[in-house]
Amino acid sequence: MAKPVIAIVGRPNVGKSTLFNKLIGERRAIVEDVPGITRDRIYGETEWRGRKLMVIDTGGIEPKTDNIILQKMREQAQIAIDMADVILFVCDIRTGLLADDLDIGMMLMRSGKPVVPCINKADKIGDLPAEFYDFYQLGFEIEPIALSSLHGSGSGDVLDAALAALPDDFDSEEGDDDAVSVAVIGKPNAGKSSIVNRLCGDERCIVSDIPGTTRDAIDTTIENEFGRFNLIDTAGIRRQAKVEDRVEKFSVLRAKMAVERANVCLLMVDAKEGVTEQDEKIAGIAHEAGKASIICINKWDLIDKDNSTTNEFNKKVYDALSYMTYAPIMYISAKTGQRVDKLFEQINYVHNQTNMRVSTGMLNDVLADAVARVQPPSDKGRRLKIYYMTQISVAPPTFVIFCNNAELFHFSYQRYIENCLRQTFGFKGTPIRLIIRQKGDEGEE
Repeated sequence: MAKPVIAIVGRPNVGKSTLFNKLIGERRAIVEDVPGITRDRIYGETEWRGRKLMVIDTGGIEPKTDNIILQKMREQAQIAIDMADVILFVCDIRTGLLADDLDIGMMLMRSGKPVVPCINKADKIGDLPAEFYDFYQLGFEIEPIALSSLHGSGSGDVLDAALAALPDDFDSEEGDDDAVSVAVIGKPNAGKSSIVNRLCGDERCIVSDIPGTTRDAIDTTIENEFGRFNLIDTAGIRRQAKVEDRVEKFSVLRAKMAVERANVCLLMVDAKEGVTEQDEKIAGIAHEAGKASIICINKWDLIDKDNSTTNEFNKKVYDALSYMTYAPIMYISAKTGQRVDKLFEQINYVHNQTNMRVSTGMLNDVLADAVARVQPPSDKGRRLKIYYMTQISVAPPTFVIFCNNAELFHFSYQRYIENCLRQTFGFKGTPIRLIIRQKGDEGEE
């Protein structure tokens, strides 16, 4: 099911960040009674009526300003508007309807997106002041909703209105539920569109030597002897300092969202350049999202090779991506088609690996053997005792381990347990999550 994107916009100091924090249930946005605190877009997730939502907090919009920082804030807000499915337009009931509110309202009208007028700071219980009804002049189809983001009253009504405003066919944007969703990620000009075209067998995406040709995530569903696949060609993710163009920033966020809704990520690396610092950051996005991944070394046809070239390149890749040694490496050429036909088998393989479930009995046999071979750590006479382990979810495989003292369960021993799981069950291509739970007497030896 697609995750709706809700953007919170409005002029400075109307309570946008307070509303954002209330909706996502944590204090992520800085909240001060000073205009202009939030300069960039901040993202978070919430859930309402069984539906997961992505919420974007934005800096205050100054419709007419020569201040450079305020202009940048306005650009950031426009990006959020461009990518939002629903916009929460926050106004301040204490100041009443201002000319800037009307100007912003006109800007939102032109976006063509559903807009929920949120009249904030209605903190007093009882009848609304007469000023509230002035906000009907904004002229949106959805009626203004009074709320207090400080106390949380009215926030449920706002989310109800946001969900009701989604188009009837919204879920169809997510693609085929039966297909394996594959996000093709990487820095610009690494060959992402070329590989999608090669996998599809036709020219679905614009291919150019000019970096940044793909501005948005493009979905293509195909079916072949290996199954159904939803291929997502994403805009190349540039180094943050180089992301200046407004459309470019929009592309980066879309690429990150593509990773989020993918089952498998293909990390495209240019063989001529090797793994760069930017490749490491892009790989980290997939790893942190818990996605099964394949490292694709593209343009391999352009490399002069001998008997040791592949092994040396493998070592360089895993040295750079030390947190991702679980991901298989494939040497391909989107231009010539070299080994591209093998990608579908590998996609299915890592997709199955990340969805693998292991019985509690088998897990604890492996755990007992691991503990017998390498004793758990101890500290000042206290020894770690591990009771049992069970799997609680897949994609990525996630395990809970119960022990007597979580502080003694050092990262190095967690890595050892993870390696034992991989040696026994595989889990090739997928990250593994270990959750340590303390149970019993901490003083037990």
